[in-house]
Amino acid sequence: MTNTVLGVNNSSQNENKSSENHEHKKRRLVKHVVNELGDLTQHNLKQLKVLNRDVFPVAYNEKFYKDLLEAGELAKLAYCNDVVVGAVCCRIDVTENRRRLYIMTLGVLAKYRQLGLGTMMLQHVFKLCERDGSIDSIYL
Repeated sequence: MTNTVLGVNNSSQNENKSSENHEHKKRRLVKHVVNELGDLTQHNLKQLKVLNRDVFPVAYNEKFYKDLLEAGELAKLAYCNDVVVGAVCCRIDVTENRRRLYIMTLGVLAKYRQLGLGTMMLQHVFKLCERDGSIDSIYL
């Protein structure tokens, strides 16, 4: 998934100019952003640990991460221009003959929010459930 993000450069060389002139001096900056999802592996597990430490107020234990290595498509890293900046980690719960997908973690570093990464991760989860066909619900 490729997104183009528009930003505004608010710098002004002369702050004494009127606000109208200041508005005319603004330049639009175009930044090319490539968002992708990647698999969680033993080689990038430490990146997930650092990400979770920075995003969530909870410390996850080693069993949590060990289980994620076996989760397959239920655990994905989100990359922005080849940098890990987010992740979604899920599991399937079976209770009372119902299969439900539990989103354990879904987070993006603050600096990379509003770029579509969270949406992309949720769309991945929805597609998983659609392909599976036997998931009754999704919950957090």
